Amino acid sequence: MASSASHPALTRTRQRSGGAALIAALEAAWDAIRSRHPELPVVQILVGPGSSGRSSRLLLGHHNPGRWQRTTDSQLVDELLISGEGLARGAEDVFCTQLHEAAHVLARARDIADTSRDGRYHNHRYRDLAIELGLHVARDPVLGWSTTTLPDATRAGYAAAISAIADAITVYRIPEPIAGAGRSLTAAVCGCPRRIRVAACVLYAGAITCELCHQAFTARTADQVKDRGA
Repeated sequence: MASSASHPALTRTRQRSGGAALIAALEAAWDAIRSRHPELPVVQILVGPGSSGRSSRLLLGHHNPGRWQRTTDSQLVDELLISGEGLARGAEDVFCTQLHEAAHVLARARDIADTSRDGRYHNHRYRDLAIELGLHVARDPVLGWSTTTLPDATRAGYAAAISAIADAITVYRIPEPIAGAGRSLTAAVCGCPRRIRVAACVLYAGAITCELCHQAFTARTADQVKDRGA
């Protein structure tokens, strides 16, 4: 392994400052979303693992209700996780993940059941909330209205927030190697979405672009395979 001296961007000091900058950018993006949708509460934002080493599924984001408690008044605060692996997809996809999870947060704020089948299936109520927040929503035949992307108008409206996230992404987390996987392949999807299976090392070595939609294939997410109770 190369020493940190040969990679000054990966020194301990830079990692700490880079991590703080990323959290600050994500919090500022959340504030920007809340300024347009004031029903959304404050959340505790984390950047953490999105792969476990036990499965090929990659989690991009997750909303975990009431996992934090304020010391001042004991009020519960929801947790919003952005996966470190998902940072490799770029700032627009990271912000799209925030908006995707914001729809789940809004559902909770309005006491709306937006998923079923143990949180895996995104129903029409989720679709309507996601559209309200500015997302384009497509239906997955297994998981319902779970596939979300940024329309041009939403991308433009949050350009400053997305740019700040882009500036703050200096590293991303490498997915956990799957125990006992041998030569197993990773499922990946494009914007169509078409699906392929490819070795993880090949997928993360550089973009594999779909000739139909001209979007890169990315690792199939937990929302696209088995949403974990978002």
